[in-house]
Amino acid sequence: MMRLQKYMALCGVASRRRAEQMILDGKVQVNGQTVREMGVQVDEEKDQVAVEGEIIRPEGEKHYIAYYKPIGEVTTVSDPEGRATVMDKFRDYPVRLFPVGRLDYDSEGLLLLTNDGELMNRLLHPSREVSKVYLIKASNDVTEEEIRSLRRGVMIEGKLTSPAEVRLIRKEAFDTVLLISIHEGRNRQVRKMVEAVGHQVVSLRRVAFGPILLGDLPRGQWRHLTDTEVRKLKAL
Repeated sequence: MMRLQKYMALCGVASRRRAEQMILDGKVQVNGQTVREMGVQVDEEKDQVAVEGEIIRPEGEKHYIAYYKPIGEVTTVSDPEGRATVMDKFRDYPVRLFPVGRLDYDSEGLLLLTNDGELMNRLLHPSREVSKVYLIKASNDVTEEEIRSLRRGVMIEGKLTSPAEVRLIRKEAFDTVLLISIHEGRNRQVRKMVEAVGHQVVSLRRVAFGPILLGDLPRGQWRHLTDTEVRKLKAL
């Protein structure tokens, strides 16, 4: 027996947190009955679970993918505004994949996708403190004091960010290039951090997610993670 949301994660439907919301929204049925409360236990051998009428089962083979998301794609399975999504390139993929976290529409870089809902949930849980590294170009001259402020933490919407690793890469004629590593996952966090010290983000590219590096993966292309990379992710 296991909790319903854990079973959904094992089936690759969504992370546990997202699965809980789907239950509250009345999208999940157990043995033909809609379930809306938390704490429901299911027996994977006997019970039949469906999401929006479609029966789900644990997927035996897990898939792990690194994708270079370009600017102009939203990190959702579908978009009500009809914009391109990161899933468009995976419509014909043999199993249903889900993005691990998000990258903004106007940001680019490394995005992980998987059907391993349990691992996805662990990678996104705040207690794991999985680092995400961004190469950003900030407007104008970012001073040493401003960099120290970013390292210490800045106020965003009334809450102090956790300390960040910030390294100056170079200064250009009108911009400053920084490498910023954070382990929080607030909405548009890096952009808001830079704005908090008086600058705008001109460009943003995620170059690492935990131990996985973007490397020389071409923009808009994807690759399977190696067995070693998967083991490193699970070790987190």
